[in-house]
Amino acid sequence: MKNHLIIGSSSGIGNALGTMLLERGDRVFSTFRSNAAQAVGEAQQLDVLEGTLDLDRIPDVLDGFVYCPGRIDLKPFARMTPDELRKDLELQVIGGVRLLQQVLPRLKASDQASVVFFSTVAVENGFNYHAQVAISKGALEGLTRSLAAEFAPKMRVNAIAPSLTDTPLAAPLLSTDQKRDANAARHPLKRIGSTSDIAEMAAFLLSDKASWITGQIIHVDGGMSSIRG
Repeated sequence: MKNHLIIGSSSGIGNALGTMLLERGDRVFSTFRSNAAQAVGEAQQLDVLEGTLDLDRIPDVLDGFVYCPGRIDLKPFARMTPDELRKDLELQVIGGVRLLQQVLPRLKASDQASVVFFSTVAVENGFNYHAQVAISKGALEGLTRSLAAEFAPKMRVNAIAPSLTDTPLAAPLLSTDQKRDANAARHPLKRIGSTSDIAEMAAFLLSDKASWITGQIIHVDGGMSSIRG
């Protein structure tokens, strides 16, 4: 049985991942911002932009750390403001850095800890109106590789780069049948990703089956990053 901390377990990928980990017999500690009823495992309320973890509610040894909070704020570059960009960086990068630093001694106490971040296919592929999200997630990819080098061999650090996934965060992009069909058609596999598609990869990266994988940006994107169909 492993101990995992999921930052953001009350919806989307974090919720699906926490459920999977519990089903396979692991112990899950997690955070939620406002929706306590949907949080998974032994959960505590946390605002990742301002709050700090209650470490008394987290075991001395952590085997996994997963950082799920994110934003999808698409707009033309000319309308991007420093304040909005700063919000993205604070939520998706600085929040993850601060919380990972807080639990780092607990991860180092594990025989083989695993850290999982989430990027986006838009870092590798250029898409219209994605400059803001690509900046923050690109920083997260750089952090992933740097930490993988620094923390080896006892700790693995990887990131998953999905394409559009059916989560509450992406709801505005999938709000009509026409939008769903159009977005599905853009992918070689002709469908939108599900939370379980992404959570399965995260669960694998947290497991001993991935013990020789670190410093990787793993694309789970319906073929978007590598196939032209």
